[in-house]
Amino acid sequence: MRTTYDSATVRLYFLDRDSEGGAAETLLYGPLHDALALAAQQPEDVQAGLFIATDNDVVAYLDLIGE
Repeated sequence: MRTTYDSATVRLYFLDRDSEGGAAETLLYGPLHDALALAAQQPEDVQAGLFIATDNDVVAYLDLIGE
């Protein structure tokens, strides 16, 4: 992810690879710190499908936190 800041507005979404077409469900539009807090509360199987999108990049949640 390119350099960003804690209060940057991001989209946290879950990409369900098991559903037909790989549906994406938005969990939050808001500050990065809120997105990270919400992502951390999700079950491990959900965390594996979480992505964070900024205005110029997308990164998998688990990659971002180094897992």
